[in-house]
Amino acid sequence: MRIEQLECVAAVTRLGSMRRASEALHMSQPALSQTIGNLERELGVTLLERHRSGARLSSGGRELLPGIIEVLDAVHRLRAAADDRHRVRRSIRIGTVHAATVPLVLPVISGFRAARPETQVELITARQADIQEALRGGGLDLGLINVIDGDDPPPDLATVELLRGRAAVCCRTDSPLARLREVPLARILAEPFVAMRAGYLMHRYVHRLLDGREPAIAYSVDGAEMGKVMVAQGLGVTLLPEYSISGDPLERSGVITHRPLAAEGPDVLLVAQHSRTRQPPAQVGRLLRLLKAQAARLPHDTEN
Repeated sequence: MRIEQLECVAAVTRLGSMRRASEALHMSQPALSQTIGNLERELGVTLLERHRSGARLSSGGRELLPGIIEVLDAVHRLRAAADDRHRVRRSIRIGTVHAATVPLVLPVISGFRAARPETQVELITARQADIQEALRGGGLDLGLINVIDGDDPPPDLATVELLRGRAAVCCRTDSPLARLREVPLARILAEPFVAMRAGYLMHRYVHRLLDGREPAIAYSVDGAEMGKVMVAQGLGVTLLPEYSISGDPLERSGVITHRPLAAEGPDVLLVAQHSRTRQPPAQVGRLLRLLKAQAARLPHDTEN
């Protein structure tokens, strides 16, 4: 059971229709219906009676409504207390699946800190599922994660696209692969491969791309940054979104480079996410606007 499920029930009860509730919560009606349906199945109780003229509480829903309101009131008090503390500590906590690309994040947090030196910015590396759970629970204010184009975003998290790019082969500049315009998939299968661990998007991407075939995995690592370091040390090659490699310090220093993959595959996106049910502090909104502006300035489809 999640708090946002209870808030969905309360919104439909208050507004009298799924349409008005979905608009108030900034959710699609199918996502709202699914959220409430999941709660009904978990509780074993039909909470809403749905009619063409609107939606209203069932008899079971009326019995549970006082408890739902009591829980939401307690959560709102807790959030208010946490927000007060957040304003006192003046910090923003950002979760990333890696360093979230140096050219995007570092200029933004540097400029943000210059304009607001009293605000501390914490950059925390974690896996996608852990970031999203922390966003729901209030442990993080903003999450920067990778998704595959076509993935359905979680209905309880607002999602903003920042960067979009192809999957690219990351290799040393002195590798024979660096002399190719595009790298055939067969060449990846023949190279020692630095794979992302399960829980990282590129782990899922590689297995989906190879469709049952297995690369010669030499190492498994937590995140893109360690993967690039291992490539720089000559331990193998890896597959990453091109925006994760372009502009990286190791690329700028001439140690690593990247080449497009010849195989067709979906785009990979870097997105920012935050909770729909918790009002983000004003500093987070400003930081998100700066990230979008910086992302628009970065080159796309970079070629070496």
